[in-house]
Amino acid sequence: MIRKNPSGHLPVIAESAYVDKTAIICGKVIIHDNVFVGPYAVIRADEVDASGDMQPIVIGANSNIQDGVVIHSKSGAAVTIGEHTSIAHRSIIHGPCSVGSRVFIGFNSVLFNCAVGDGCVVRHNAVVDGCDLPAGFHVTSTQRIGPKTDLASLPRVSVSASEFSEDVARTNIDLVRGYKALQNEF
Repeated sequence: MIRKNPSGHLPVIAESAYVDKTAIICGKVIIHDNVFVGPYAVIRADEVDASGDMQPIVIGANSNIQDGVVIHSKSGAAVTIGEHTSIAHRSIIHGPCSVGSRVFIGFNSVLFNCAVGDGCVVRHNAVVDGCDLPAGFHVTSTQRIGPKTDLASLPRVSVSASEFSEDVARTNIDLVRGYKALQNEF
């Protein structure tokens, strides 16, 4: 469902993107080329700041927002998702938040008030809250990263983790093409 927010903003969705019919895209959302938005995802830009304005939620080209993901923002803060990035099933991305390009965010992970640099891998059920994660870092499953976390203790992304991330992104680009072709059959 594509709909306006109370401020009157409508989503802007590239023609080449695929948005599942059960997803909700609301308000000041910009979805770039070849993005896959899976079933029951919610991307909602509807809260305003103290001056009544809001920044957009932007999903970069060739990225995928998988089943049940929620992307929202507090008080009109910006949320950006880079290119070739995968946000896996049931993750929550809550702004203010910036996620770089070629990033993998695992199942049920939560990002809030943070920046995740290019090429990072945040595995399943992890939390990144209130800190900036530089490019190329690996957050292991169930780990919580916050403002007091010693980032030097985190491992760097391995070649195999990076290859896995790239494979997920590539697979979802193929799904965009497949589902776009099917749209004309119903």
